Amino acid sequence: MRKINVKDVIPVVRKLCIDSNYYIGNDVIEKIKEFREVEVSPTAKEVLDILLENYALAAKEKMPICQDTGVAVVFIELGQDVHLIGGDFYEAINEGVRQGYKDGYLRKSMVDDPIIKRVNTKDNTPAVIYTDIVPGNRIKITVAPKGGGSENMSEVKMMKAADGIEGVKDFVVDRIRRSGGNPCPPVVVGVGLGGNFEQSALLAKKSLLRALDEPNSDPIWADVETDILKRINRLGIGPQGLGGNTTALGVFILHKPCHIASMPVAVNVQCHAARHKSAQI
Repeated sequence: MRKINVKDVIPVVRKLCIDSNYYIGNDVIEKIKEFREVEVSPTAKEVLDILLENYALAAKEKMPICQDTGVAVVFIELGQDVHLIGGDFYEAINEGVRQGYKDGYLRKSMVDDPIIKRVNTKDNTPAVIYTDIVPGNRIKITVAPKGGGSENMSEVKMMKAADGIEGVKDFVVDRIRRSGGNPCPPVVVGVGLGGNFEQSALLAKKSLLRALDEPNSDPIWADVETDILKRINRLGIGPQGLGGNTTALGVFILHKPCHIASMPVAVNVQCHAARHKSAQI
């Protein structure tokens, strides 16, 4: 059994909050360059160039890629041979978020009541935390800031098994069509299939942690992702909704078993700034 003091979590989360908002992943940069080469719209090419310039400036000047620095979504893989000591683990995560958003000059976007009071918590807490118990004696922490514009374009639908894979494809493509330029395309599309109502949504969000240069390990689902991506990019929405054939950079699918009477399908939309950073303790 390995003992880890929860206080050791605080600086790790603090740094991940800052780094995920300042530094875009190389997979995103390379994928945008790849799509720029085949983009047919001059306006779309110019927008993609501006996005690449923005990423470079954010890293150089150590400032946020986007003014919406999002909800701090934190994914934890907690080794079952870890013994946490020294306090409340979740409070340590929130303290890391609190410090990261303050020290990184990141916008605080959380309100304490969703509809009646809507008073800003002033430190971007509480974080949204998901914990998986895994083998081993380490903790993996992933911070994935999620902006409101893309999150608002997400959706869960309880479909029927008879709708089949074509029904799923139609739903995902139509969700992006209805989103238009709102989620700041080119987007990354996370799809969760199966489980139940809430698990499908979590699967969709988790799928967005996959690198854009990492294909689905199952060839059948890789083909489904490719087909959906092609159909989305034929919508003509384009970068920032200004037209072109680069509406999405990738489609990622995660699936789980489900009830015989159900086929839950969730779409979680991510903007072009597919922000997430990880570290291990």
